[in-house]
Order: sequence, then structure tokens, then C-alpha cells
Amino acid sequence: MPQRSRYQQRVIKNYYDNRESIALQRVQELVTELYLAEGKAREKHWKSLAGHLEALGVAPATIDHLIQQQQPELVANLVTKLAAKE
Repeated sequence: MPQRSRYQQRVIKNYYDNRESIALQRVQELVTELYLAEGKAREKHWKSLAGHLEALGVAPATIDHLIQQQQPELVANLVTKLAAKE
């Protein structure tokens, strides 16, 4: 396996250093998509949202509650709180 260049190493390091910011941004995008989606697309967005919330360190009980309620407003409120922490 070839060695990674310095540039590649730096890109990988930056990704892992900014993983929380990337997950938060994706959650914000998913909230918007939840408002607009219907049917299977909406279900897919909820599943994706759960994974990104886990990456942000949100408690599993909170994630389960949000998914059961199926209300994007609740997720938007949580995102606002998470964004304020950064």
C-alpha cells in the first residue's frame, strides 16, 4: 500500500478535526429537507438524521423521542441549541 502524501494526511486530519461541524451542518440541511420531503424520502431523512445526531453525541433517548414525534420543529430547536454550544 503506498504511503499517503503530506497533503492527503492533512486533508484526513482536517476532516476528523472538523467532524462535529460537518455533522451539525448536515443535520441543519436535513431539517430543511424534512420540511419539504414526503413518503419514503422523509423516512430516509429521519434515518440519516439519527446517524448524524449520534455523531454529535446526542443521547439515544433524545434521538428516539425525536424520531417518534416526527416533528422537524423539535429537531430545529435541538440544532439551535447545538449550534449555540459551538
